[in-house]
Amino acid sequence: MAQHHVIIGGGPAATNALETIRIFDSEAKITLVCDEPAHSRMALPYWLSGSIPPEQTHTGDAAHFKKLGVETRFGLRVANIDANGHSVSLSDGSSLSYDNLLIATGSSPLAPPIPGTDLPGVQPLWSLAHTQELLDGTSGNERPRVVLVGAGFIGLIVLNAMFKRGWDLTVVERESQVLPRMLDGESAGIVQNWMASKSVAVHTSTSVKSISTGGGGEKLVQLENGNQIAADVVIIATGIKANLDLIDGTGIDSDEGILVNAQMLSSVPNIYAAGDVAQGPVMFSDQRSVHAIQPTAVDHGRVAGANMVGQDVHYPGSLLMNVVDVCGLQTVSYGAWDDASAEATTISNPINSIYRKLLWHDDSLVGAIFTGRADDLGMLTDIGMVKGFLQTQTKLGAWKRYLMENAFDVRRAYIGAGVAQKLVQTTLLGSATRDRKYHFQGAEPKAIMGASHAQFVGTKPK
Repeated sequence: MAQHHVIIGGGPAATNALETIRIFDSEAKITLVCDEPAHSRMALPYWLSGSIPPEQTHTGDAAHFKKLGVETRFGLRVANIDANGHSVSLSDGSSLSYDNLLIATGSSPLAPPIPGTDLPGVQPLWSLAHTQELLDGTSGNERPRVVLVGAGFIGLIVLNAMFKRGWDLTVVERESQVLPRMLDGESAGIVQNWMASKSVAVHTSTSVKSISTGGGGEKLVQLENGNQIAADVVIIATGIKANLDLIDGTGIDSDEGILVNAQMLSSVPNIYAAGDVAQGPVMFSDQRSVHAIQPTAVDHGRVAGANMVGQDVHYPGSLLMNVVDVCGLQTVSYGAWDDASAEATTISNPINSIYRKLLWHDDSLVGAIFTGRADDLGMLTDIGMVKGFLQTQTKLGAWKRYLMENAFDVRRAYIGAGVAQKLVQTTLLGSATRDRKYHFQGAEPKAIMGASHAQFVGTKPK
């Protein structure tokens, strides 16, 4: 008899899990339960910026799920998990029995204890509904005044989308710098100077004391330092928390998230967890952590899906990584970027907004920080190659000194140390990754090849 796999959630962890299940088992019954359409939260800023329509944030449509043989229960929530009875109760009063259950319920924005956060025009930006609410609330206002409370990774992703729309932006951060859990003080200073050059006002080392309504419905944001800022919209981005309410009374062990092993299995047999809600293995540490980023969610989902159908796949651990464009300045941090015990190689050029910091234990990279314009960073593919050093945990030997002396020539060390060969031989599930097969409106991806790419592609052996 075919097994029944129930998946709670509709983000990247959930969709990658069900697609992986289908790779290994064409007969299994799969049911996906989610109160929202299946979509990628990281695509919401592209919709907000006007780059894509809302439907392009979706990671599957009815035809896609039908082709995969997945029963979808969208618009419903799981109200209760009966771990002993292997069943879940849904918000419409129905129930589902399962052989394996995957909890991929994600995370939710934290609500700070600030008077006035319940006012109209004060909101987080975390869901499809939140994004639509913001676009509706600013419709007809060519340059709305926005105060963003929180200058962390998520907050500045949202900021970048609003910057692309040309909105009037102010940021308030209680820490002494922007991106306090992603950048060190020196690189954050470069980012803040860049933001100022783009007419984004930044208030650090102060908190929002209250939010009230002024004349004409505008919001008055009162800061602890005595300043008051008038705004049309206030966005709250002060952190997130894993959605753990569902596991109350189930016996599932949790900390900041559901504690899972290298197979994404929780402390309760046949119940798995993946994505933002899962606290699992990480690189460079024996501790388990929540890494609320899409690459980790994708890997979690694939590993969980494989193990749910009897494969023996062990996750090597997620790499802490944050990549965000701040009004045209690219910023990146990887791994143990704040390890005070690590040996550091640093290049800093504040005038040109360039910062590179490589952190070492012996001859292995354990962390990195980068800031720079696209031509100085992303277009060089340096951040991708440094990520490869970390993922493969390659001992660089003599190439360490070369990188310390030539931090802008990452490619030579990347090839010389054999990192490319290691990555080519590395797979998560023991086989090559397959195309998801779902594309918005059936459009096939197109690669735009410039002159710099053509010289390499044109000489590729046929």
